Amino acid sequence: MTGRPAAAQDQGEPAPEHDEEHNLRRFATIWGRAIYSVTATSMTRVEFEAHLVPQARVLRETLRARPFDPRPAVAVGAALVDAHCTDPEALPSILGVIDAYLVLYCPPPADVPADEARIRCSRLQHAVAVGFSQALRERTLSEQESISRAALGAQAEAERALADSEAKLRAVFEGAAVGIGIADMDGNVLEINDAAARMFGGEAHIRRRNVSDWVHPENEPAIRGLNGELVRGERDGYHVEKAYPRADGTVLWANLQVSLLRDTEGRPQYQLALLEDITERRGLLQRLRHQATHDALTGLPNRALFFERLDQALDPDGPTSRIGLCYLDLDGFKTVNDSLGHAVGDRLLVAVAERLRACLTSDDQLVARIGGDEFVALYTDPPGQEAVTDLATRILDALAAPIALDDRDLRVHGSIGIVYGPAGSRGAADVLRSADITMYRAKEHGGNRYEVADPDSDARAITRHGLTNRLPEALERGEFFVEYQPLIGLEDGAVLGAEALVRWGHPVHGVLGPDQFIPLAESTGQIVPLGRWVLEQAARQAREWQLDHPGGSCAPRVNVNLSPIQLHHRDLVAEIAGVLEETGLPPGALCLEVTESALIGADEDALKPLRRIADLGVAIALDDFGTGYSNLSSLRWLPVSVLKLDRAFTRGMRRHPADPVDLKIVEGIVSLAHSLDLTVTVEGVETRTQAEHLRALGCDHGQGWYYARPGPPEHLHHLSLADAG
Repeated sequence: MTGRPAAAQDQGEPAPEHDEEHNLRRFATIWGRAIYSVTATSMTRVEFEAHLVPQARVLRETLRARPFDPRPAVAVGAALVDAHCTDPEALPSILGVIDAYLVLYCPPPADVPADEARIRCSRLQHAVAVGFSQALRERTLSEQESISRAALGAQAEAERALADSEAKLRAVFEGAAVGIGIADMDGNVLEINDAAARMFGGEAHIRRRNVSDWVHPENEPAIRGLNGELVRGERDGYHVEKAYPRADGTVLWANLQVSLLRDTEGRPQYQLALLEDITERRGLLQRLRHQATHDALTGLPNRALFFERLDQALDPDGPTSRIGLCYLDLDGFKTVNDSLGHAVGDRLLVAVAERLRACLTSDDQLVARIGGDEFVALYTDPPGQEAVTDLATRILDALAAPIALDDRDLRVHGSIGIVYGPAGSRGAADVLRSADITMYRAKEHGGNRYEVADPDSDARAITRHGLTNRLPEALERGEFFVEYQPLIGLEDGAVLGAEALVRWGHPVHGVLGPDQFIPLAESTGQIVPLGRWVLEQAARQAREWQLDHPGGSCAPRVNVNLSPIQLHHRDLVAEIAGVLEETGLPPGALCLEVTESALIGADEDALKPLRRIADLGVAIALDDFGTGYSNLSSLRWLPVSVLKLDRAFTRGMRRHPADPVDLKIVEGIVSLAHSLDLTVTVEGVETRTQAEHLRALGCDHGQGWYYARPGPPEHLHHLSLADAG
């Protein structure tokens, strides 16, 4: 439903008061004014509005309930029927006020999204309509039963007093609000009342016809069987909802109650049919059902209907043996929304939905929209995995052609995660999670492709998710520790410093290296508190080394890595200065390592924090130098004092003779660095041969397993000139 009931529109659009009881009564007042004119109640309008307050309270509490369950609203619809709101125009007005004002005056909790609030409100309308319809139906059935009893009583009375009973029966027959028809045992229509004639579109359409003529494709075969049992005398009546073709070609849906009339000796003589026209009510319920289960923008099935079908498909006792699922997320849709606006984004989604519909080739395939730019295609009982991947390929091909909107050709692609497997082995949430994880794997591989789920990939993704969630509390629980790998002077083999390397002592996965959790910390922002903690630990350790070396001149310097995320943290310089002051570590005993990719090409504003750090006396090392597209001329103005060559330059030096290209490259870098007063540290030194080559080329420091693996700080004391080689 959209819009507001006419009787309620003159109420304006007041902002809800903070007093919930006042808002509830205000909602009941608007509700009462909207439907009072179409009720048959004996109450005054004020009394009627007060009568609606408890029903409004039920709707409010049901809207806010956790978990949400719309069933209590069924009683609200029944209560309105009890209050004589039985006019045909009453139900649209009742539902219209709920649609327009319930969320406004009785809002759900703040953590319920607006889309979810609208879905809840729509389902409440559906429940109220169900309760209203059931109560109205029971009211009508009661009237039908009364009429039936009156008809039967009149017939019996006719045998005793024919003239009197005929008059009574005719009065009931002609004046009844429900349709009444009488047929012989062969099904030939003998008599109908005016109500039945109006239902079917004219008396001529019914008289002198047989009940078997009213066959409609929407009727179940079981109805014909019920009538056969009644004609044979095996039952005295039956009650069904049945479709009839009208004279104008439209369909009449009727609540049909058929009773068997017997003669005085008990032999079947006539069939008595009572019909209630439920066409409009059935249509309303179907429209409400469609609104509750379909996306308002694209018309596709929504998340609720998708999960309903998926649950049915996964039911271990159901007929489905295997399922295929394609989880689609559009690549680059956010850019369209941000640059062209949400209106264009919505039209793009509508166009995508139309293309997805065209990809379906059979009734066992369903496509639904389950989120902003997320769609899912469900394939029940596919002949094999190839059929599911063919569906994914059709989807990707359908998205390949540009979509024309407002003289623009918009290109949108998608990433698809596919799940294929037996039904009944997993729940709906697990299947969708696996498809979601696999879809992100397709995005990581460049997008515009599909990937098929496998347990190992799911397990790795779930592990990453678990590590990400545990990162904050892991730092609080002291699960991290720092190891140190020495930096060796290539000329004399002296221990000149050590790089601080953080480790995670995970209670389940054991010791994790930085490659396994630093990217997660960077993506969540946890790298800032973690990096601060590592800096504090390393500074304290460096200060202890100084205290172990009288005068501090020979104490190892400590190198600490800085993430690019930390470089953009506004308090970085203040935190470093604070750590130095707190620990008493001289700035010259600290070196911060920053990756080449974070500095090369950075503008002056980005370099200001590093310049301020260098002004403190802290050394800056350009880490992983040579792995990117280095602008060598920028070395003249970068605030760095150390170049750390990536291990890629040492691989060709593991043997004699060394790779001449690697030798020339390193020789050139060392010459350039020394001309700029920069020292050169080489990572990945694993053999004596590499160390000798690097020493001959003039490199200053070496780091790698040849000298020592990362370990606790006390291991630095055990390194000697002989150990260094």
